Amino acid sequence: MKSSKTLSVSENIVVGLMLFALFLGAGNIIFPPLLGQLAGESIVVAITGFLITGVGLPLIAVIAIAKSDGDLQSIASRVHPLFGIIFTVAVYLVIGPLFAIPRTGTVSFEIGVVPFLPESLVDENWPLLAFSIVFFVITVLFALNPTKLVDRIGKILTPILIVVIGLLAFKSIVTPMGTLEAPQGVYKESPFFESILQGYLTMDVLGALVFGIVVIHALKEKGITEKKQLVKSTVIAGVIATIGLSIVYISLCFIGATSVESIGMQDNGGSIMALSSNVLFGDFGSIILAMTIVFACLTTSIGLVAATSQFFEQLVPSISYKKFVLIFSLFSAIIANVGLTQLINFSVPILIAMYPLAIILIILSFIDNSFNRSPFVYSSTLLLTSIVSIVDGFKAAGITNDAIENVLMHLPLYNEGIGWLIPSFIGGLIGFIIYKAKK
Repeated sequence: MKSSKTLSVSENIVVGLMLFALFLGAGNIIFPPLLGQLAGESIVVAITGFLITGVGLPLIAVIAIAKSDGDLQSIASRVHPLFGIIFTVAVYLVIGPLFAIPRTGTVSFEIGVVPFLPESLVDENWPLLAFSIVFFVITVLFALNPTKLVDRIGKILTPILIVVIGLLAFKSIVTPMGTLEAPQGVYKESPFFESILQGYLTMDVLGALVFGIVVIHALKEKGITEKKQLVKSTVIAGVIATIGLSIVYISLCFIGATSVESIGMQDNGGSIMALSSNVLFGDFGSIILAMTIVFACLTTSIGLVAATSQFFEQLVPSISYKKFVLIFSLFSAIIANVGLTQLINFSVPILIAMYPLAIILIILSFIDNSFNRSPFVYSSTLLLTSIVSIVDGFKAAGITNDAIENVLMHLPLYNEGIGWLIPSFIGGLIGFIIYKAKK
């Protein structure tokens, strides 16, 4: 029997850098500086919580996809085949053309282009239209040939991205902008739990369920076909990516934490990065920031378009992969022109409702051999999880019910935003008892 191929060290690094670049979108660059400013002297505790949900869970999610033969739908179908289709389609649409892909173009424009526009053009619509066309044409050119996605992202875009971020981080360490300030707001009382929720905002767990499939396809293109070797190579790529993300997050958090003395408290991470880069490098700093945001968003856009198109090609074989690339890129370019605020207002409640379900699916996929993948365990766990997460989603949309709130507020950690944790455990326990009883 022919032995399974293994990747060389350099090939493993390239795949790991590709995964790192796919994860590192605009949100990943914007959230850590704001966390740093608000956490101040509690930066160590805060970054620990952020790394758990912003790095640890995505790594576990990527490994879960590899263990399930690179198929999110196969994991979700363990609840029920219909749920498997609905949940998987929902994840791809939300992480794809409905929100995440259009956001890459909009954020790139607002942070990477608007600062350089003449004041007379800032309020005009056509610059965003022109930029989004160019942005998504580049996305199409890279995504149309998925067999070369690893090499193009891993060898071309990622090194540029690392150099740009490295310049900002190095300068902020050598010549810090100030000292650590006292923690602000909720970071005074619960910096750890608040930072866990900030890690949610990166949406990397949902992204990992998509990017893990991109990695699997890339490894298979390189000749890795045996499952054990696929999982091993995926773990290596995931570790490389998460090490890179951790370094970036810690660096950006440090930039934010030491920036208050120079730029004052800001409302969002975009302003922090813009003003900090100007303090660190002057006008050249604005160019560095623009390059960082544009390249980070571009790599994320390419990966999402490729992964989403591959999924929908399998779901609807009558439409080819290349047609889906064109359809999703065109649709994303149109949606991007709606504006970032509208996109966020529409999508955040949906993502908040879905995120805990994705986490529970991932966790169960690692331990389901202990209950023979019983649908009772999956269903009961997700049912009780969804009751709380859906209420959280409505609350994020500004829709609340006093009676429901009065009940759920007694749940442990509900006020911290993870009230679904205990119900999910109870649901799993109930399902396990039912499984044992039926057996």
